[in-house]
Amino acid sequence: MLRRLYNWTLSLAAGPRAPYALGAVSFIESSVFPLPPDLLLVPMVIARRDKAWFYAALCTVMSVLGGVLGYAIGMFLFQQVAEPILAFYGKLHYFEEFSGIFTEYGWWFVFFAGITPFPYKVITIASGAAGLSLPIFIVASVVSRGLRFFIEAALLYFFGPPIRDFIEKRLGLVFTVFVVLLVGGFAALRLV
Repeated sequence: MLRRLYNWTLSLAAGPRAPYALGAVSFIESSVFPLPPDLLLVPMVIARRDKAWFYAALCTVMSVLGGVLGYAIGMFLFQQVAEPILAFYGKLHYFEEFSGIFTEYGWWFVFFAGITPFPYKVITIASGAAGLSLPIFIVASVVSRGLRFFIEAALLYFFGPPIRDFIEKRLGLVFTVFVVLLVGGFAALRLV
């Protein structure tokens, strides 16, 4: 079944609508969707190496725009939803302490979440809730998301056939490692 899903994803990745799907997933992943755009980016670059840089740029731009949506969610919905709940439980002061730390080191939080498996959407929403400077948020997002997607695209562009062979020969292992990284990112979120 995993092999059929992989082959289907590769055929989808080479299709004419693939960039639209990549852009949409990159956008919504940054604020609400649980699956990262890498799931589409990797097979798309493998299928069309000549478009690697375009796909990386598309991922970066749409991810940052989606991050701005996450920032807006944190900024405008935090007060209406989360603040009353925190106040009811007497925990509002914890968020105020977190906001001070986040405002001081927010660039690093955004940068870290943008390049690692840590759920980026959590940091986009927290950035808005904590009142991190929007220009700082955008610059950190562009740098980190750009690094992540362009490094992936470069590796696949320059080493595409061996990486494709590696993935196809060890599909179960690659899938398992990806799931572990994804779950690890969410687990790290619970520890924070």
